[in-house]
Amino acid sequence: MQDDISGWSEWNRNFSEIEEISSPSELHGLLTGIVCVTQVPTREEWQQILATLEVTEISDEAIAALTDETEDIAHALSEDELDYLPLLPDDEHSLSERVQALADWCAGVVLGFGLASGHLRAEEQELIEHLQDVASVEFDESDDDDEGEESYQELYEFVRLIPVSLSMGRKKIEVAESPLLQLFSAKKSADANNVVEMFTPHRPS
Repeated sequence: MQDDISGWSEWNRNFSEIEEISSPSELHGLLTGIVCVTQVPTREEWQQILATLEVTEISDEAIAALTDETEDIAHALSEDELDYLPLLPDDEHSLSERVQALADWCAGVVLGFGLASGHLRAEEQELIEHLQDVASVEFDESDDDDEGEESYQELYEFVRLIPVSLSMGRKKIEVAESPLLQLFSAKKSADANNVVEMFTPHRPS
């Protein structure tokens, strides 16, 4: 299966049971959105980032997979060949599964970009809106035909290089300088003082 070649099988195995994340595809989008803005997070930084999303139960194997994939994403986004690919289930899965996975991935990119950055360059508002539009797509059983398959492929090709556009020409900041770990520090301080409940940014779903 192409799932084994693309890495989807391993990714799904490591991350499909995390309740705080809609799907493994959303997590891949989250990684992508973050490294559009920041340097590649370290293993420790990833643990802190996940903590801000209330994800605390994660294996060493999963953290290693997360770190390795983030490095691959950062490399793909920096290349001129435009070979970045979202990590999604292959065409042996039903069309409805693939449409939902693509929607989740788009939501993840928006979330990761927003958590890491908090600002948009002038030309990026429209790109984010495109991702939000696809994130809200709902599959209808009547679309499960050749025309629906063609529409899915068009959507896929339309959105898959948006992260490249978001990443290009942007000076990548250190993770510690981004809102990501500022959130973690604020949460840690709030927990220590037991005074306020830390606000966790709403995830698109």
